[in-house]
Amino acid sequence: MKSQDTAGMLENLRNICLTLSEAVEIIDGFGHKTFKVNGKSFVISGEGEKGFSLSFKSDRETQELLLQKEHFFKTPYIGHHGWVSIQNPNQEDWNELTDLIQEAYLRAAPKRLVKKWNELHQKDLTT
Repeated sequence: MKSQDTAGMLENLRNICLTLSEAVEIIDGFGHKTFKVNGKSFVISGEGEKGFSLSFKSDRETQELLLQKEHFFKTPYIGHHGWVSIQNPNQEDWNELTDLIQEAYLRAAPKRLVKKWNELHQKDLTT
């Protein structure tokens, strides 16, 4: 996997995560780029021998559905908490990932931000 490919994937991820209210990017103790809201992680990304990986917080039902697809897998060490991962997502995966990342954000965000999100997106539906 070429580093420019992983750089492009990280840029896609940043474009999704950092548009979410109060989301921040940090580098955790393992060198992973982690996106948090109110101190809680909702997305973790990294680069290894197999290329770019992306993990996100999910609920058990969504996790089970995603694990039935061949390109998703249970995140090592934290998968039992509902986390799901994907390795080297292709262009078609990003539409689905955008929705899944937004859901992960809403799971981690405080109630005031969830309320703000819902109000904003309710307006989008009515206009």
